[in-house]
Amino acid sequence: MATNLAEELSDIELIESLLIAEARSDFWAFRKLMRPNMVIGWFQWDLAHKLQQFYESLVLGQRPVLIIQAPPQHGKSVSVVDFIAWMSGRCPFLKSGFASYSDMLGVKTNLHLQRTFNDPKFKQVFPNFGIPSKKDNAQVNRSKIEFLGTEGSFRNTTIGGGITGEPLDVGIIDDPLKGREQANSPTIREKVWDWFTDDFSTRFSEYSGLLIVMTRWHLDDLVGRFLAQNPDNVTVVTYQAIAEADEDYREEGHPLFPELKSLKFLNEIKSRQASFSFSSLYQQKPTEQGGDLIKTSYFRMCTQVPTLQYRIIYADTAQKTKESNDYTVFECWGKMNNGDIILLDLVRGKWDSVDLECQAVAFWNKHNQKVNGFEPVGLGKLRHMKVEDKVSGTGLIQKLKRVTQIPVKGIQRNTDKYTRLCDNLGYIEAGRVWLPINAPWLSDFLAECEAFKGDMSHKFDDQIDPMLDAIEDMVATQKVSFYE
Repeated sequence: MATNLAEELSDIELIESLLIAEARSDFWAFRKLMRPNMVIGWFQWDLAHKLQQFYESLVLGQRPVLIIQAPPQHGKSVSVVDFIAWMSGRCPFLKSGFASYSDMLGVKTNLHLQRTFNDPKFKQVFPNFGIPSKKDNAQVNRSKIEFLGTEGSFRNTTIGGGITGEPLDVGIIDDPLKGREQANSPTIREKVWDWFTDDFSTRFSEYSGLLIVMTRWHLDDLVGRFLAQNPDNVTVVTYQAIAEADEDYREEGHPLFPELKSLKFLNEIKSRQASFSFSSLYQQKPTEQGGDLIKTSYFRMCTQVPTLQYRIIYADTAQKTKESNDYTVFECWGKMNNGDIILLDLVRGKWDSVDLECQAVAFWNKHNQKVNGFEPVGLGKLRHMKVEDKVSGTGLIQKLKRVTQIPVKGIQRNTDKYTRLCDNLGYIEAGRVWLPINAPWLSDFLAECEAFKGDMSHKFDDQIDPMLDAIEDMVATQKVSFYE
């Protein structure tokens, strides 16, 4: 019996030693060893092999450039952090630099690496690798990790931050843009590019490698501009959330990582997003953005107002009343029983502060009429008037609260109109916004929507903000389950 037990223990030790030896030379084996509870799919396996090929080209002095385009929340960043750990264990003399849009992400990567380097399993895989303790005359902090006995190190910074001192053997950029608002800003895109060319790239050693892992946002984002200027000797690996054609490991229409993100989940997201947003973020196919964003065909038209749960008035007030300034707009929106919304009425004009108050009261009274003391049948209660709490809107809120019984509320708009539209256009495309086909204001409303480009080339776009307020307030805040 003892002999059998001894043999079993010997077999277990042999298997463990083989796994450790394999993890030392194979990145995918390393990931499985370090993360035994990891959700596994072909995507992770394939990404691991692409990263290993990058490493092998690097140590051969081939100056590899690898760009990985993948959808958000599919585990690409975790793979990159594990790759840095494995690469550092394999070649402790390498100097690597990591940059992302957020200092928090850089610090999180740094601290995760420190925990990995101190993990007993890592020490078994790479017994000759070590990082300093307090007694060692070397540096370990939240922005740099020096490796014991070598000149190698890891440094993290932000996009726009400095990487001073020694050169880099490996430069790694993980998602240089925070979100749609930054991606839509030519100024920020230019700053990212200037930092990349004038700061980050100047730290590279002669045989360094560049690894960029990101979700695509814009044709002119970092990857788009880099490829436009450096079309040769670059390896680009693109992973689409939903396959648009048959691939090596999946068929057309199948999700990238079904073990983590089901097709149902992805289709839920697709139904909420504008088509060009889903195309860029999830399919890695950014398109030219400009006019023709809000098409008339996206709206649902009706001849009769359906039964409503409730109504809310949204207001966009102009700063000044001169001919060249924007209009003030009041829009009355209703929430339908199926969760869709309908624009019931609107009024727009250029009014001074006194007339503005009168128009607000008149529009409220028009839609707050009772029949024998009750709400009109099927229209639901008129709950609030919501006004942007800024400039003339702030003054209107204060006056209405002081001299009327109108339940007025201030609202904040924290991003620009184009970014807000990008975030909410999916609801319009999905046919969740209704318009009365015989409304006298309909043609002007649709003309403004069709003309909107998101830049300053359009003279007036005041009717769009209240519509976006209504979508964000009535539709986008609904709790939806994206899981099976």
